[in-house]
Order: sequence, then C-alpha cells, then structure tokens
Amino acid sequence: MEKKPSIREMFFEEAEELLEALTEGLGELENDTQNIDVVNAVFRAVHSIKGGAGAFALDDLVDFAHKFETVMDQIRGQSLDIDSDLMRVLHKSGDQLCDLVEAARDDSSFDVNARNNILKELEPYLDEISDDEISFDSLSLEFDAAPIQDFGPISIENCEDDSEYHNKDIYNIRISANDKLYKVGHEPLYLFDQLSELGEVDNCLVASSIPKFNDLEKDYHLIWEIKISTNHQEFEIHNIFEFILDLSDIVISKEVTELTENNFSSENIKTEINENKPTPVHLGESTDISATTLSLNKKTLETKTQKATLRVDLERVDRLINNVGELIINQAMINQCVEKLQLPPTSQIMNEIEEYKLLARDIQEGVMAIRAQPVKPLFQRMGRIVREAAEATGKKARLVTIGESTEVDKTFIERLADPLTHMIRNAIDHGLEDSIGRENSGKNPEGTIHLSAVHRSGNVILEVSDDGAGINRKKVQEKAVAKGLISSDAELTDNEIDNLLFLPGFSTASQVSSLSGRGVGMDVVKNAVQQLGGRISVSSNFGKGSTFSIVLPLTLAVMDGFVISVANQTMVVPISSIIETVAASHDSIHTIGQEERLLFLRGKYIPVINIADSLKLNHPNQQDIKNYLIVKNETFGVCALEIQEIHDQRQIVVKNLETQYCTIPEISAATILGDGKIALILDTDEITRRNFS
Repeated sequence: MEKKPSIREMFFEEAEELLEALTEGLGELENDTQNIDVVNAVFRAVHSIKGGAGAFALDDLVDFAHKFETVMDQIRGQSLDIDSDLMRVLHKSGDQLCDLVEAARDDSSFDVNARNNILKELEPYLDEISDDEISFDSLSLEFDAAPIQDFGPISIENCEDDSEYHNKDIYNIRISANDKLYKVGHEPLYLFDQLSELGEVDNCLVASSIPKFNDLEKDYHLIWEIKISTNHQEFEIHNIFEFILDLSDIVISKEVTELTENNFSSENIKTEINENKPTPVHLGESTDISATTLSLNKKTLETKTQKATLRVDLERVDRLINNVGELIINQAMINQCVEKLQLPPTSQIMNEIEEYKLLARDIQEGVMAIRAQPVKPLFQRMGRIVREAAEATGKKARLVTIGESTEVDKTFIERLADPLTHMIRNAIDHGLEDSIGRENSGKNPEGTIHLSAVHRSGNVILEVSDDGAGINRKKVQEKAVAKGLISSDAELTDNEIDNLLFLPGFSTASQVSSLSGRGVGMDVVKNAVQQLGGRISVSSNFGKGSTFSIVLPLTLAVMDGFVISVANQTMVVPISSIIETVAASHDSIHTIGQEERLLFLRGKYIPVINIADSLKLNHPNQQDIKNYLIVKNETFGVCALEIQEIHDQRQIVVKNLETQYCTIPEISAATILGDGKIALILDTDEITRRNFS
C-alpha cells in the first residue's frame, strides 16, 4: 500500500508553487514597480509561506518571512517606493526565502551569516509599528460582551441601500478564532487586508467573550463578522483563510438577493443547501435573502477552477511510462508475428494491427506529455545565478528569458540545472565586459544574458547568449597551445577554435576566482548534455557576443530510430542524429594514404567511418553498393558512417545500460526489438570523436 503524503509534505509542495509565483512576481516588479496587483501577489506568496511554516513551528522561516512580508506590506500601502536598491534587496530576500524553505524541507542547515546580512539590508525598510497603530480605518468595530453561545444576529449599518451590490456577489463571513491562531504567528489584520483586495468590505464587526482578568491569557477568543461584495469566486475567498482552517471556525454565507427586473426573484434562483452545514449567520433583518452556507474545515471544498491540476507522485508516472514502453515492445512483437503469416494487406487482422499501432503511439505520446513540464521553474532559478555572478564579478547584468512555456521531460529540467548554471556564470565572467569597457564600446553599461527554449524538428533547443565581447580566438588558441592541447603549428578554423572551449582542463581565466580558473571548463557542460542524448555547439561574433546552443531529444524514454545491420549485428541509430542516408557505389569512395577514405557526395568529400572497424567487429563481405548514414558532429563536422544495411524506421524504447551493466564506449543504450532480441543504440557523436581525435 502506497504511503500518502503527510500534511507537512503537502505544505512544501505548495511552498514550491508559491516560491515560483514569488520569483515571477519580483521579475515583473523589476519592469513595472507601480503594478499593485503584482505587489499584492508577492505579498500573498510570502504571507502564505509564513502562515504554513508557523503551523509546523519553523521559527527561522517564520521570522524571516515576517520581516520580508512587513516590507512588502509597506510597499503595498505606498509608504515605500521601489527603487533599484530596494529591488535588489527584495530579490536577495526572495532567494533567501527559497534557501530557508529548502533547508526546512530537507532538515538541513542554512547559511546563518547570509540570512543575517539580508536581514540587516531589510532593517532600514522596517518601520516601528506599535500595536496602537493597527486599526481598521475603513471598518466599523463593535464589541459585544455577551458569551459566544449567545451570539445572535448583528445588524450592520449603512446597508439599507443594496443598489451598490448589483452585479456582484455578497458574502457574509464569520470567523471564530482561538489563541492558537496567534501562537503560530498569524496576524488577522493581514487576512482582512487580503480580503479587501477581492472587493469592498463594508463592515467588520467584532464580538468577544471576555473572560475574567486573571484568565485573560488562558482563554482568549474573538469573533469577526465580515460582509464583502465582490466579483471574485468563493474559492478565492477560501484561499485567503486556507492556512488557518485548523486554528479557527470559519463560515461563509453567500447572499442571493431578490431581483425586481426581468421577472427574476429569489424563487427563480435555485440553491443547494446541505442539511449538515451550519445555519448561516444573517447580517441584517431588513434584507430579504436566502443563503447558501459554506463551512470550511479539514475537508477542503471542491471548487471549479479555470484549469484543474492533479498532483501525482513521480514514481507512479515512471512506472506508467515503463508499462507503456512494454506495450510498444509488445505491439512490435505482435506486428512481426503477423507479418510472418504473409496475410493480404487488406485482411481484417492487418487493419486491426495498424489500429493497435496507432493507439499504442497515441498512448505513448499522452503519457510522455504527463511527464513534460515547462522550463519556467528552471529559467526562474537562473535569475538568481545571474544576480549572484554579477555581484561576484562587479558587473551589471540582467536576464531575459524567451519560451518559458516550452515543455521538456522532467528529467531534463532536473539535470540541466548544473550545465545552465555553469554556462551563465561563464557568460558573465568571460563574456560580458565591465561597465566601463561596455561604455567605451558604445554599449549599455548593463549586459544582457538571453536564455531561450524552443521546439524545433523534434528536438528541444536551449540557447544561452550574451551581448559581450565574444570569443577572442587568438587568446583561446594561445591558451590551448600553452596547455599542450594542440600543437603550436596547428591551423584551425574559427569553428574548431571555438570548440576548443569544450576540451577538458581548458580555461582562459588568468587567475583563480570564485567562478573560474580551476580548469573545470565547458567540458563538464558538454559531458552533461551528452549524457542526456544531446549535443552542444557555440557560435561567436567578436565584439558582439556569443551563443551556446544545446540540442536535446524530446524524451529519454522513447525515440524514433533506424534499425540497421553492422557486421551482421542488428543495431539502432537515433533519427535525430542523422542528416540523410546514402546508397553509394564503390566508385564514390576515394582513399587517402593507407586507411583514410572519403565519400564524394554532390561535389564535396566527406570523411568515412566504418562502424564495424570502430566497434572491432568482423567485416562482412564486400559489396558493390554500400549504405552510409550522413551525420553531423558539432566538433568535427559532417561525416559518413558506413553500415551494412538499413532495415526499418520504428519507434524504440530506450533501456539504460549503465544501471544494469556499465558504460560502453560508442554505445548510448539498448532496446528490445519486435522479435525479442536486444539491439544496441549507437552514440554517433562518440563514434565520431573517437575516430577523429
């Protein structure tokens, strides 16, 4: 039996979404500091995290979030104006809040000095607010000393004229709080402020059962009666009180006011009333209403939202994907068995097999879509990397993201964080000039890092570009010679020089810093990308900037490939790595020296790699017509892979060899064919590298 997530785990899942909203909101504020809606969204995110953390006694998180929230509240109240310094502090506070949530989730330690430094930066923006200053200026307050059980209907002033509520829903809210609400750090004033953002709050009536003086701290209860007119839906009101459901009794009643025009009346409006729901609190005797009461407790109300989502454990999705992979293998086996029967193409069983094939593919695509996630959370994390790298180097830089909604496999998002981090730090440290240098070059003192994602030709293309000085190819070649990576008399093209950046141990930094100079260069990025089945390339325009491009398959689980024969062994080559296939005669092959061969194709000579030789397999009999796969390697360019035969194009299920066996050079993975045999999947980039390096 599967273990259900605890309330604590659910809080941290919600906190991740709130932190994403926080990061997104701060990014929008940077462009529009006067957007009050964004300010309110950021405030609500911080407040919700604080409220949830208080319920689990996460004191460090609550204390920091409270100060962060206080600053946001002053911005909200227009007592603070956002300038560049405050924006910088808000970004750092958001980053620190992420660290504190992560530390609380993992029960790990956090950098106390970093937190204290940010608190010092927040301190000048914190006003000394006394308890006497907290009031409801727009709300009329009344206290009733009668016991709670005798709390009867309370009349509301200034509600005789209901014309102002037309075309709006009217809700009556009753909140009965206890002392636990305050012990975990909740402030009702903030809840009422959030509520007022949804509509017009006419009155907030407060009643209390006041105990004797000596028992004041032991038993303290307040009851709030609130009336709000709003165009928002009930679930939005519910969300405001989400984190105090266990700390108070809350009842929301929706008024259905009698309409006098168009023959509408309260009798024409059907409302469903649950007999088990509490009796609604009537806020006035002169108004003719019928009420639908909503009771909020641990059983959360199901509400209709514009886009419903379902949170599913990742392990379940992986299990489903594996089963779909087995379904595809089973479909291939059945198809191969039916083909052996040599039935006519128009037979019913052939038609059914074709339908089965299409259905299996649709299921596979649907399941993979479940695992697909937008790159937005990953891109948001890179904003922090840009700020930290810019601060470490003393440069000015900003991040511009494009294609945040592009969806990729969740595995890619998790494993691309480190490569992208390294690339962005490299772009700021090596690519961007300092402010003075940029001004001397006629550029904006603030550099720009572009991070983009797009689907193209069945692949995901990620690009990191900067508007810096570009690659100094002369310096790169000199460094490579000094490190013994190339000979001093080597004649390299611009593309070959650029790709020297990906060699192990290569670095152009003149001294060791916190970001570079230790010989851990772009080869780490290249290896990480290749492990994902992708490739990386670089292009640069000296004086104008550089662009690093990562090409990845849409998924690691299933791919399209060519089934081929090499030395009478069946293998698979991913279609994404193939430019074209060529059947060429022996006359098209030209030999240079003793072993080097070239394929003459459309006026160009392409170097040939014999796969059988590369894999140390016995050669098949020589043929007059040979088959070649034309592939492109980002480092060595276009080459032709000589194979024995091309059998078919089909969808294959990728089986990782590293977890079951070990890493095999020139082999990326394996798959199971329709006849039950295992076929190895070739790594064309590794084959090219090992033959030309």
